[in-house]
Amino acid sequence: MISKNLYRTATVAVVLGGLPAISEATNGYFAHGYGARSKALAGASTARPLDSFAAAVNPASSAYLGDRLDAEIELFSPRRQYTVDGEPTLAPGAFPLNSGTVRSDSEWFPVPAIGWNHRIDNEQAVGVTLYGNGGMNTDYVATPNPLCPFPGGSGTFCAGTTGIDKAQAFIVPSYAHSFNNGRFSFGIAPIFAIQRFKARGLNAFAPFSSDPEHLSNQGYNYSFGGGVRVGGLVELIPGVRFGASYKSRITMSKLDDYAGLFAEQGGFDIPESFNFGLAWDINKDITTSFDVEHIRYSQIDSVGNPMLPNLLTKRLGEDGGPGFGWKDMTIFKLGAEWRPAPLWTLRAGVSYGAQPIPKSEVLFNVLAPGVQEYHLTTGFSRAIGDKDEVNFAFMYSPSNSVKGPNPLSPKQNIELEMDQYSFQLGWSKKFD
Repeated sequence: MISKNLYRTATVAVVLGGLPAISEATNGYFAHGYGARSKALAGASTARPLDSFAAAVNPASSAYLGDRLDAEIELFSPRRQYTVDGEPTLAPGAFPLNSGTVRSDSEWFPVPAIGWNHRIDNEQAVGVTLYGNGGMNTDYVATPNPLCPFPGGSGTFCAGTTGIDKAQAFIVPSYAHSFNNGRFSFGIAPIFAIQRFKARGLNAFAPFSSDPEHLSNQGYNYSFGGGVRVGGLVELIPGVRFGASYKSRITMSKLDDYAGLFAEQGGFDIPESFNFGLAWDINKDITTSFDVEHIRYSQIDSVGNPMLPNLLTKRLGEDGGPGFGWKDMTIFKLGAEWRPAPLWTLRAGVSYGAQPIPKSEVLFNVLAPGVQEYHLTTGFSRAIGDKDEVNFAFMYSPSNSVKGPNPLSPKQNIELEMDQYSFQLGWSKKFD
């Protein structure tokens, strides 16, 4: 049975892997949940063993899932734009932007995911999950820019079509062990990460770069790394569970082709994060869950370092050089699940986390406007026979914005804005 399940997992992974990777912005560039069930609960799943994607949040959940395969595809739509107003500063060394509103192209992306779980015995389970993060995807088409300091300049930063594309994929094997007749479980999940990055239209920042030849327009560059997630799940009293997990910093190899853009000569590690959750079975038909997630973006120099004052003493790409200036995020998530009939499960949720971009950092974050705060979600599962189930999730993140001065043209203001939609469809197969 194990070899057959592994074969099925590998086959689906190859098929889904052929779809284009995307960048997804929800809580910064972390997804608001993993798997349709979790996403329909706004990600409130640290204490909820829902499916094999649970290992992406709390590997201890795998002990309660049995033998199963979950495959899903999400259609994700981020709507990004920036607006510039105010009088441009034309003095030497200033960097004004063209006035008006510019929308990013490429608004629909497919996002595949797959997970597999196998129970070794009544206490132990193993699994593997493949999923992704994103959040840094923009594509601003070049238009004439009369503020460029040289004739014929176009685009946001006077160097043609402007934007970046950053996506992260994770392969996460997991092991979980339950104790005391299943009242407590512990899980561990090594994380193998791959990230892809491309930047265009940034050559005008060459005077600020320590390595102008590796600043922009280098095509896709890949980096690889690893970390670990550990978690625990305990039944406090009958029907009430507490879960917690910790994901270490994921150390990545450098993006050498962009050593003149990112601090530490192309460094772009993935920050550590913490998850805590409570789940309560109100009765046999209704379960509620509440989660808190904390993401430490500020630890990563290329993400957390501010543009100023760093740009006054350091150049792009140097140790301690300028970054996107992101703050840490703490996200609160509330979800509810109702089982009105044997074949149906209905879900809904809401989450909130203050967006990570300060008003002082809007210039560089034209490239990565991760300003979302609220996520409203719903979804359902429908059993098909004894072994199969169809799952659906919908997410809407209302428009949010941050507005601040252009630090290199102080009389100008830049407003970053985004709203999001997500539709996710999944299929689950049990082998118990």
